[in-house]
Amino acid sequence: MLNIPTHLKGRDYIRTQDWSKEDLLTVINVAEELKYAFKHNEPTPILNNKTIFLMFFDKSTRTRNAFEAGMTQLGGHAHYIDVSTSQISHGESAKDTGIILSRYGHGIAIRHDLVPYEGENYMRDMAFWADKPIINLQSDIDHPTQTIADLMTIMERFGSNLRGLKVAVSWAYTRSYAKPLSVPQGLIMLLTRFGMDVVLARPPEYKLMPEIVEIGKKNAEREGVRFEIVDDMEYAFESADIVYPKSWGALHLFNNPEESLKLAKKYKDWIVDSKKMEITKPHSIYMHCLPAARGEEVTDDVIDGPHSVVFDEAENRLHTAKALMSLLM
Repeated sequence: MLNIPTHLKGRDYIRTQDWSKEDLLTVINVAEELKYAFKHNEPTPILNNKTIFLMFFDKSTRTRNAFEAGMTQLGGHAHYIDVSTSQISHGESAKDTGIILSRYGHGIAIRHDLVPYEGENYMRDMAFWADKPIINLQSDIDHPTQTIADLMTIMERFGSNLRGLKVAVSWAYTRSYAKPLSVPQGLIMLLTRFGMDVVLARPPEYKLMPEIVEIGKKNAEREGVRFEIVDDMEYAFESADIVYPKSWGALHLFNNPEESLKLAKKYKDWIVDSKKMEITKPHSIYMHCLPAARGEEVTDDVIDGPHSVVFDEAENRLHTAKALMSLLM
C-alpha cells in the first residue's frame, strides 16, 4: 500500500523555486512508487471521487494527457476546460473562476504560457482566491510539471548525487512559432539547486527574463556550483553530461511574431546533430520536453539514437503528475 505524505496537502505548485528541495524530492519519491505500481498493474485509488479542473489557454499533448490519464488511474476525474469556450474568454476574472471551481472540485491546474508577464500573475491571482491547490501546467515563467519530470529522469540515469554534472541548456532553431521561455527558465532555477553546473547557451537576442536569470545565479552561488551564460552552442556541449536544447522566442519580440521568426532564421545552425553529440561525454543524455522539431532543433539520428531519453522523460510526466495530485489534493 502506498504511503502518501500529508504535509503538502493544499499547497500550490506554481514555481519549483517556491518549494524546498526536500519537498521536491518527496514528489519524486512518490512518483517512483507510483511508477512501480503502474508497471506492475497495481491499482492506486488514492483520489477516489475527486475532481481536478484542467484549464488550458494553450495547446497540449503530454501535459493534458499525463494529468487526464493520471487522474483516472488515481480513481478521480480530470475535467478539461478549453478557456476559449468558457466565460474566461468573455472576461470572467481569475477571482470568480477560482472561487467557483474550488467549490466544484478538489484542485485546479492551469496552462497559461504564451504572454510574458501574464500567465503566472493569473495563476497567483487565482491561488489567492481559491481554497483548493493550484498546479502550474506551464506559465510564462516556469514549467514545473515538466522540470520535476526532467529531474526524475536525470536521477534515474545518474543517481541521487548529481553534484558535478554539467548540463547544457541551449536555444535551438525552429520555424514554428515563438515558444515560451518557461522550460529553460525552469531548468536554470531547478537544476542549479541540485548540485549541477549549468551552462545556458543562446544567441545574443534570445535572453531570458533577467529576474529569473538572477535566481539561477543566486541558486548556483548558494549551492557552490557554476552557472554560465554563453552565445556558443558547441562550447556549452563540450564535455557535457546532459544536453537540453530547445527553441524559445525572443522576449522583446513576443508582440511581433513575424519578426521573431525572421530573426530565428539567422541561427539555423543551432541544431543538435551527431557532431555536436560527439563533443559531449560518452555517457551523455539528450533531453527535450517535446515536441521537438525534427530536422530543425535536432536530427533524427540524435533524437532516436542511444543518447536520447526523451521518451523516458515524457513517460515520467505521467508519474510526477500523479505524485503532485496525490500529494496536494
